[in-house]
Amino acid sequence: MAYDKFNILTSTAVPLSIENVDTDQIIPARFLKATERVGFGDNLFRDWRYNNDGSPKLDFVLNNPTYSGKILVGGKNFGSGSSREHAAWAVYDYGFRAVVSSFFADIFRNNCLNIGVLPVQVSPEFADKIFKAIEADPKTELEINLPEQTITLKSTGEKESFDISGYKKDNMINGFDDIDYLQNIKEEIVTFADKLLI
Repeated sequence: MAYDKFNILTSTAVPLSIENVDTDQIIPARFLKATERVGFGDNLFRDWRYNNDGSPKLDFVLNNPTYSGKILVGGKNFGSGSSREHAAWAVYDYGFRAVVSSFFADIFRNNCLNIGVLPVQVSPEFADKIFKAIEADPKTELEINLPEQTITLKSTGEKESFDISGYKKDNMINGFDDIDYLQNIKEEIVTFADKLLI
């Protein structure tokens, strides 16, 4: 399933300065019955966003109209816990195209890369600067440049580089998942297979 191409993203950000956010908080287990990647955004952080009666918790950041954007800035160790890929689906379906943190759980990071959400790991010091900048001005913008592998705090011009595998980087720039990638090189695969049969 192809997803949005990712090149350079400039956006305001939503700050979630909570450490050790696990996948059961990102998308509670009771919402894992669907098998398609749609509808999960409604229940992103469900138990943190809503009371038992379904009313929104006004003190939770996603319910605060002050903050918006396509970038979620999380605390250290974001995406820990179970390996459910639905957590990444929920982040994408809600409308986030990147998550920034000083540390990601490996499985969550890979699940994000597989479905078009860019996990940008920064130093704890840079993460702190981002949180402070957003707190001072919620309209603070971040620029995430995937080709250059940099994230820039637009208000100050400060930037850091981030790591990503070349394969996943190319896939995100082209909007490919793993199947799309194989389809894209189908002729090369067929040519190679034909040579083996000679």
